[in-house]
Amino acid sequence: MEAGHPAALPVDIWAAVAIIVFCIAMSAFFAASETALTGASRARMHALERNGDKRAALVNRLLRRRERLIGTTLLGNTLVNIGSSAFMTSVLVVVIGEQGAVWATAIMTVLLLVFAEVLPKTVAINNADRVSLLFARVLAPFVAIFGPVLLAVEVLVRGVLRLFGGQADERVSILSGAEELKSAVDLLHREGNVERSDRDMFGGLLDLGDLAVADVMVHRTAMSVLDADLPPDELVRAVVASPYSRLPLWRGTPDNIVAVLHAKDLVRALTAANGQAATPDVASLDISRVAVEPWFIPATTSLKDQLAAFRRRRTHVALVVDEYGVVMGLVTLEDIIEEIVGDIRDEHDLVVQGVRAQADGSVVVEGSVPIRDLNRVMAWDLPDEHATTVAGLVIHEARAIPEAGQVFTFHRFRFEVQRKVRNRLTSLRVVPATALAGGTSREG
Repeated sequence: MEAGHPAALPVDIWAAVAIIVFCIAMSAFFAASETALTGASRARMHALERNGDKRAALVNRLLRRRERLIGTTLLGNTLVNIGSSAFMTSVLVVVIGEQGAVWATAIMTVLLLVFAEVLPKTVAINNADRVSLLFARVLAPFVAIFGPVLLAVEVLVRGVLRLFGGQADERVSILSGAEELKSAVDLLHREGNVERSDRDMFGGLLDLGDLAVADVMVHRTAMSVLDADLPPDELVRAVVASPYSRLPLWRGTPDNIVAVLHAKDLVRALTAANGQAATPDVASLDISRVAVEPWFIPATTSLKDQLAAFRRRRTHVALVVDEYGVVMGLVTLEDIIEEIVGDIRDEHDLVVQGVRAQADGSVVVEGSVPIRDLNRVMAWDLPDEHATTVAGLVIHEARAIPEAGQVFTFHRFRFEVQRKVRNRLTSLRVVPATALAGGTSREG
């Protein structure tokens, strides 16, 4: 050892310690940046950018090159972690001898784990937007400097992924945009930040493109229709007695819908025909001039398209037909809006919900109640892919038309058929049975 070297040794040690502290700080910076930027709200950053926030615009540019961003943080982390470990080893070897390498490994493991990983990532994930805006300008130069190296790494990674049949584009999401939004809102609801009613309305709005009019229509067996050949005075009385403002008219057979009568048009016609007469002459009214031509739509029309069609045509009712042109039911603008905001009832609606909760925890449901409505009212998750109504779900799962008294268990619920009229299940008792094993069981 040369003379004078021991006197310079403390300076070298403190310089190495300073480098170690700097490397740990940079490691914490890279770890926090990655966590914050990947967890930042894209919607909030987009809104801030539109309002002129340059930091948010920079965050969005970094996120658009997610592969390059993650590569930069990983490369930076690797460099500073290796550097800090190397300097710690050299310092401890000089101070305590050959055992310094072992102690350096133990000490750096604790330091990097606590101060370069857990602590910065915890702070970043809890303040993702704020940290992203704060660190974006510092991180951007590293992304530019490491660009050539990262480009080579990206090419290598894509080649390896293609070799094993993987997908290299992280911008391609497994979920659609609507599903991602629904999942985000559902998560916020579970965390207590979004009310259940708001979550349901948002989900209903996003589901409009996935639902067909056949899923929400009033089935023809439940439609209120009138015989077009009835005397005018009887038709007027029937319209006044009906809780609906628009009524289909049939001729010959109830399936042959020839017109739709609007109560307001009928009142206007009565007023115009009778003028100032004290006693209106209803018998002279020509109903065919008052009613309008029916609008027939395919059952497969999506609710989103039908809502747009209602707005274009400025009408609120359409008749749904199958592929053979047979009337299946009727759909109104209100039916579609109810899929978004929930059940709408005015002073003329019939107060028949079809869902009655019992004291023992069970629910008595009419067979014609739509599954979506039952799920919305009871906060359940019964599947509606293969059936529209509760009765249809039971028949689909049972693979037969059950008899009254039979009990079925599926989808974590127990269904008891209470009443059957001909081939229709008119009343069922439904009990949540989450404790039961999956599958379908049947009791006589």
